[in-house]
Amino acid sequence: MNKITAIGEILFDIYSESKNLGGAPLNFLYHIHKFTGGGNIISRIGKDKLGEEILNFLKLSSISSEYVQIDQNYPTGKATVELNENKVPSFIIESNRAYDFVESNNDIHRLIKEETDCLYFGTLAQRNEVTRNTIHSLFRENIKYFCDLNVRQNFYNKEIIIKSLSAANILKVNIDELKLLNDLLLKERFDIERSSAELINKYDIELLAITDGSKGSILIKEDIKDEFKNFTPINTVDTVGAGDAFASVLCIGFLNGWELPLLNKIANRFAGEICQIKGAIPQDDNSYKKFRGEYESG
Repeated sequence: MNKITAIGEILFDIYSESKNLGGAPLNFLYHIHKFTGGGNIISRIGKDKLGEEILNFLKLSSISSEYVQIDQNYPTGKATVELNENKVPSFIIESNRAYDFVESNNDIHRLIKEETDCLYFGTLAQRNEVTRNTIHSLFRENIKYFCDLNVRQNFYNKEIIIKSLSAANILKVNIDELKLLNDLLLKERFDIERSSAELINKYDIELLAITDGSKGSILIKEDIKDEFKNFTPINTVDTVGAGDAFASVLCIGFLNGWELPLLNKIANRFAGEICQIKGAIPQDDNSYKKFRGEYESG
């Protein structure tokens, strides 16, 4: 069984009338844990009520909190969520939160060196120098690296993106992020095929995933390309966490050598499943039971 670790933000998504636990690394790792029974997360939370809720959630979910640091000065992360008419979220993410100050230590490096086959990371947690330096210090091992770009607000710059792409074996972006990378790094007229090929060649990407919401996704590995189009309408509640659900299946499938058409299909279908609940994390295991057979046979 491949050992997967995620590093980055754990936060609460705040809706107008409720709050849901989230943060892309936690959403991703939660799905990994449900599918595989394993996985670790590296993060930092505040010594506050929200932090206590996170620790209780991890304990109830049988996910280790060994690498979740407690910050005495900065509060647990929060993001205000607003949904448009298509149930697509926009986020207002608060700065100077505990996950901005994840400290490098021997335990984290031992986890990556000895107990990790693939490390998942994004760009949001790199907005602050402390966590950014910790993430970058983990880029030196002989493992696979999964970059889920997850560009949020203005919490990125060219240096962060180049460092992230240079480390990544697997790169997941949405169509808007691919356009951003084209404008920022390639500086040419956007063309999805040419831009994808140039990024793959320039940064030695083994698997590139380009998602386009309900329209589906494109996977490119070496000279193989697979395009999945969603034809089955779903009853969308919100799309929060759909990309993280997609990423979890993408990671499992890549590490287990699935053929691209199967990987693309299951990743899209599982993402669609998450769109039918509020928030990113299911309240029960029905979603996982539905897909476990396909995952295990993959």
